[in-house]
Amino acid sequence: MTDRTATFASQLSRLVAAASRSKRLQSGAICWREGPKGVEVLLVTTRRTGRWTPPKGTRQTGKSLARSAAAEAWEEAGVVGEIDPVPLGRYAYLKYKTSGAWEKRTVELYALKVADLSDDFPEAGERVRAWMPQADAAKAVRERGLARLIRAFAPIR
Repeated sequence: MTDRTATFASQLSRLVAAASRSKRLQSGAICWREGPKGVEVLLVTTRRTGRWTPPKGTRQTGKSLARSAAAEAWEEAGVVGEIDPVPLGRYAYLKYKTSGAWEKRTVELYALKVADLSDDFPEAGERVRAWMPQADAAKAVRERGLARLIRAFAPIR
């Protein structure tokens, strides 16, 4: 193998690895509002296991991670609002695949101040949604990294 071929093979290997990782990077939204006792966070149930989570999903083609998070908030929770383009942080979780395998996913979270909540949205019949005080939302999720991000969340008012 020539040096040039080895360099090309190395670059190709890195590109394939990066593409594979990008499929596992998701975007999500901490949908929030001011409640009577402080910040409230909107969580939805997952379709398969029914656990509480913020709206999240795979990055949509042609959209930034922040815009993808806003789109997921609409599809999964009927949320319309203002998305902050600066990420709050990342957390990891294990996604159960229909094949029976588990796959690690990383979610980059963005704050989304809710302006409107619709009862007619794409996944309305598939999920339950609930407003929770920030501390309760942190306790309701299973992932420790996500719980830390919810507890640390301090919206700019």
